[in-house]
Amino acid sequence: MSYRIALNFEDGATRFIDCNKGETVLDAAYRQKINLPMDCADGVCGTCKCHCERGAYDLGDEYIEDALTEDEARDGFVLTCQMRVTSDGVISVPVPAAACKVKPAEHRGTIAAVERVAESTIILKLRLDDPAALAFLPGQYVSLQVPGTGAHRAYSFSSPPGAAEASFLVRYIQGGLMSEFLGTRAAPGAAMSFIGPQGSFFLRAIERPTIMLAGGTGLAPILSMLEVLADAPPDHPLHLLYGVNKDDDLVEIAGIERLAARLPGFTWAVCVADPQSAQPRKGYVTAHLGDAPLNGGDCDIYLCGPPPMVEAVRIHLRDNGVQPRHFHYEKFAPSAAETAIPTAAA
Repeated sequence: MSYRIALNFEDGATRFIDCNKGETVLDAAYRQKINLPMDCADGVCGTCKCHCERGAYDLGDEYIEDALTEDEARDGFVLTCQMRVTSDGVISVPVPAAACKVKPAEHRGTIAAVERVAESTIILKLRLDDPAALAFLPGQYVSLQVPGTGAHRAYSFSSPPGAAEASFLVRYIQGGLMSEFLGTRAAPGAAMSFIGPQGSFFLRAIERPTIMLAGGTGLAPILSMLEVLADAPPDHPLHLLYGVNKDDDLVEIAGIERLAARLPGFTWAVCVADPQSAQPRKGYVTAHLGDAPLNGGDCDIYLCGPPPMVEAVRIHLRDNGVQPRHFHYEKFAPSAAETAIPTAAA
């Protein structure tokens, strides 16, 4: 028996390893040519200390408190030289991937479809050459290469892990490198490649009421998360608030409706900034957070959108005295050259 463990590095790069029953995470990583930090490998120095974001494990009692205190162990910190997992999981490694001799993973595929679903949005679907080789955490992104150039652009998956096709919501920008390729030259069957996965914005275990906030194409990683949750519905309520500038910017509404049919306890709403919108909820997401199950702050929030939206939500929560248990967010900002450059925090 083996377990799948995601190692999420300080720079956002993620690599998956298989850990055999009874094998330490440190040994499993070394076996798969990932040199996690270590010195003594005996539970004495603390050099291999990481944080377990998700999963079950046993640390045994062969380490000393100077290496890992009781408080640290209670808070989910682990020593990978002692950690033996008993389930799949996610471990945050506090060093860049390059420090562990981890090379960027490249994946290839061919264009299955390019659909202009709104003036502001293109849906790109890639048929993967080797779907089994691509593992990622729902919410993460990759760097897609613009064919014919050496340039890469970052986009979050809207598809779930394990899908034969990877899908992305691409914000269309007039004159943008990727936008112009997809809008004028991309054709089914054309080859594309990407590097990744990356990002610390990913789905954690749902342990309390959870609010998901999406702005524009920031809906993509939220869709990926919801697809995973629909396969194993949580016991706590989920609420999605999806905001756009204009009615014409709303996309994937039918997909959200399908997810809602599969997810008991899931509610959702859209809001449109344009005061002339036909939608009942007008204005920005902060105007409608009162409808979300904030649960007096005992909630988790996932937010993906442009920097002004992230800041507005943060300030709104602060000014209203709401301190969520966890606030996971990812900002994306169009550069002069193109589009989404995600930065994440939790």
